[in-house]
Amino acid sequence: MDNPTVFGRIIRREIPASIVYEDEEFIAFQDIRPRSKVHILVCPKEYIPTLADYPDTEEGALKLGKLLLTANRIARQMGLEGYFVRIHVGEKGGQEVFHMHVHLRSDA
Repeated sequence: MDNPTVFGRIIRREIPASIVYEDEEFIAFQDIRPRSKVHILVCPKEYIPTLADYPDTEEGALKLGKLLLTANRIARQMGLEGYFVRIHVGEKGGQEVFHMHVHLRSDA
């Protein structure tokens, strides 16, 4: 499925972003409207609109586990001693960009 979101455009390098991490499966970049001293968005490169769109299967669990481990890896590389990871799900859950992502935030 084609990714029409701003995150898809970042992944395709159509628009600039302050990328802090990238591998074959994930990309992470600074939020353009940070709400903390550190505010990184970690996204799978695969287009999945929301957490609710992940399959309730072993494959879905593996993908989500890798996403969280990637956020943890980035936090360690940044030397964060404390942080939180937040996922907004759907419009009523505060999700603004419909490409699955986690917010990695810290004021530490």
